[in-house]
Amino acid sequence: MTVQPAPGDRMKLAQAVERYIGASFRPHGRDPATGFDCLGLVLVAMADIGRPIRFPLRYALRNRDLGRFERLPAKAGFAEVEAPLEPGDVLLLETGPAQLHFAIIASEGGAIHAHAGLRRVVHTPFPLPWPIVRQWRLVAAD
Repeated sequence: MTVQPAPGDRMKLAQAVERYIGASFRPHGRDPATGFDCLGLVLVAMADIGRPIRFPLRYALRNRDLGRFERLPAKAGFAEVEAPLEPGDVLLLETGPAQLHFAIIASEGGAIHAHAGLRRVVHTPFPLPWPIVRQWRLVAAD
């Protein structure tokens, strides 16, 4: 099986997550009506583009262990990349000590993420204020 880029799905993912800007933040949230956390936002946006991901509901919000999150990208059709950021790329950021955070690159740049401090989904323009721990890009199998 050869892995090919999936640029159409990447842009769809960027546009899907942008629809949730302003939605409430809620720990372990997976529902636009009640709120999202950063991982929930990624999971719902992926489902919106027809690429649902199954992931356990419960996990520690403060965590330095990448182990649980390392399995997520491959199951969802992502490949890890070290490249200029593109719309639809999913980032794992380190927003503080023992604090890992997911974001998706928006169609016009910047990142969309569920911000716990602001209690809502927001767009943060470039440059991002946090270090990128991992960068994943959607791919398609042919």
